[in-house]
Amino acid sequence: MSTGKVIARATVVLAILNLLSKFLGIVRDQAVAYMFGATGITDAYLVAFNIPYTFFYIAIGALATVVVPVFTEYSAKGKRDEAWSLFNTVITILMIIFLLVTIVGILFAPFLVKITAPGLNPKIAALATQLTKMMLPILIVYGLSTIFQGLLNANQVFAISAFSTSVTNLTIIFSAFTLGAKFGINGLAFGSVLGFTLAALIQVPKLRKLGFHYKFSIDWSHPGIRKVLYLVMPVAVGTSMNQTYQIIDRILASGLGQGSISALNFANKLILMPVSFFAIAIGTAFYPTITMLAAEHKECELAGTVLRAVRTVALFALPASIGLFVMATPVVKLLFQHGRFDSLATQMTATALMLYTIGLTGQAVNIILTRAFYARQDTKTPVKLMGVTVLVNLIFSLLLIGPLKQGGLALANSIASLLNTAMLAYFLQKRMPGLWNKNILKFLVQLLLSSVFLALAVREVNQFAAGYFGRNGLTGLAIQVGISIIAGLVIFIASIFALKMDEASLVFSYARKLRQRVLLTRS
Repeated sequence: MSTGKVIARATVVLAILNLLSKFLGIVRDQAVAYMFGATGITDAYLVAFNIPYTFFYIAIGALATVVVPVFTEYSAKGKRDEAWSLFNTVITILMIIFLLVTIVGILFAPFLVKITAPGLNPKIAALATQLTKMMLPILIVYGLSTIFQGLLNANQVFAISAFSTSVTNLTIIFSAFTLGAKFGINGLAFGSVLGFTLAALIQVPKLRKLGFHYKFSIDWSHPGIRKVLYLVMPVAVGTSMNQTYQIIDRILASGLGQGSISALNFANKLILMPVSFFAIAIGTAFYPTITMLAAEHKECELAGTVLRAVRTVALFALPASIGLFVMATPVVKLLFQHGRFDSLATQMTATALMLYTIGLTGQAVNIILTRAFYARQDTKTPVKLMGVTVLVNLIFSLLLIGPLKQGGLALANSIASLLNTAMLAYFLQKRMPGLWNKNILKFLVQLLLSSVFLALAVREVNQFAAGYFGRNGLTGLAIQVGISIIAGLVIFIASIFALKMDEASLVFSYARKLRQRVLLTRS
């Protein structure tokens, strides 16, 4: 099978499974919102959940990113046994470090809560401390799960690793209505740990079939370990800076009153749906290929592959961002305004969502651009640029939080994301001359015009549908949102064909493969 077909097939599989995962993620958030609302209790859970996630994101996100190109490099040279030996050493070192971090984190849980959410009142802070102690073991199992995903992807195995996230979400949903109903927020915390544990375990059988057999190993003399350590430090610094976005948001939002952290969280989860469906799916499918092209020094083919990935991501991300901006309030109301999630919570979340959408396209494209640097084993440049981005985010957060509350934090995030996109694109061009050819400006103008037509269609249809179906409760709201989205898609597709965009055929090809995959899954 050709490289293009492998990437296309992997992208479709990942898109379907990421869509399933994000759908279940929305259901998970609905379950939490229904059971606990946008309240101080939910804020405590989110603060506690994000403490191990922050540690994980810094260390494991970095490690998984650099292990893939190093593993691929060894495999490309026919050194498969050495590649698996490297993997064993990485897992052993990782588990020892994370076990120690978990123990230390439990001992210093009150301090961790205080520095990540200093504005919480004493009662909510005490609850967050208790939940943090319960959920810190997520660090260990989530770490294993993510390393497993990276190695499966490096071996062109995408389905089981992508499905593992759905397992986590399903477990948390079930726990919210069972353990949460009986034991309150503590039951939800336990269910969260269980969900991440199951996500790691379901990947083990496939890894064993590929040849992985774990053996306790700490081989510091392995040359691959030295390369991993050399590459991982800049990425870890970069990912820690990236997490600073959320840390800044939580610290500042904790002083805005109860529900602000929850509103930002729910809005951010909605933004991550199109990012995961398109950008992460495409980026994950392209990553093994571009690492191989970089290892083989096929610069021309590498540049063409990166450009194709960027254009494909932008083709889906920009209309999604504009559509979400127009439909923010009805979408939030449809998905979350149930149980203890009231109209005020909807207003707070929708405001944040609208301002997050401004940076959605940049956030999506950044995934591709950053991985292009990593594929070339250049982990330092994205880190330097992220340092500038975080500083800009902090400045705008402080400037905008006064007039716009939690919306100001979302807008600051968007401004910083777009700046990061511009800087990544500029410096990647210096390493890949000819990457941004003369057609890129034409593509962007055509895409923007098509997205504007989509926005106009969505706005008009939504206003009409609101008047016609507005009195029919949740069912009417679902119809209103559904037909507005369909109208926007029809106009967008018609526009890209009318403007004769090169990607027009890609839309039908992608939809056809997606439909075939869904039908195959059903059968």
